[in-house]
Amino acid sequence: MQGNPQVVDYLKQLVRGELAARDQYFIHSRLYEDQGFVKLYTRLDHEMQEETQHADALIRRILMLGGVPDMRPNDFTPGLTVPEMLRKDLATEYEVRAALQQGIALCESASDYVSRDMLLAQLRDTEEDHAYWLEKQIGLIDLMGLQNYLQAQAS
Repeated sequence: MQGNPQVVDYLKQLVRGELAARDQYFIHSRLYEDQGFVKLYTRLDHEMQEETQHADALIRRILMLGGVPDMRPNDFTPGLTVPEMLRKDLATEYEVRAALQQGIALCESASDYVSRDMLLAQLRDTEEDHAYWLEKQIGLIDLMGLQNYLQAQAS
C-alpha cells in the first residue's frame, strides 16, 4: 500500500524520537539500578519497553505504507542526577507530545485515519502515563525534599 509521502516522512521522524526516548530511558534506568534506586529502575525499565513498542508500531506502519524507517535515534544527553534525569525525561515527553500532536493533524489532513488513531493512542500514553508520572515525581521531590524522595525510591 502506498501511503502519503508527507505522512510517511513524518512517521520516520517520530520513530527517531521514540528510539531516542527509549535509549534515554535505557541509560537512566540502568543508572538508577546502579545507584540502588530500585523503584525508579523498575518504572523506567517499563517506560523503555513502552517506547520500544511505540517505535515498533511506527516502524510497522511505515513499512505497510511503503516507506523505509530511519533507525537513527535523535541525539540526546542523559542526566546524571536523579532530578536531572527526571527533568530530561519530562522534557523528552513534552517534545514527543508536541510531535505527536503535529503528526495527528498531518494524518487528519491527509485522511490517514489509521495512522492518526495509532498516534492518538501513543499520545494518550505520553500524556496520561509517562508525562503525568514524571510530573508527579518532580512534585514529590519539591514536597518531600530530595533526600526523603531518594530514600523512598531505594526499596
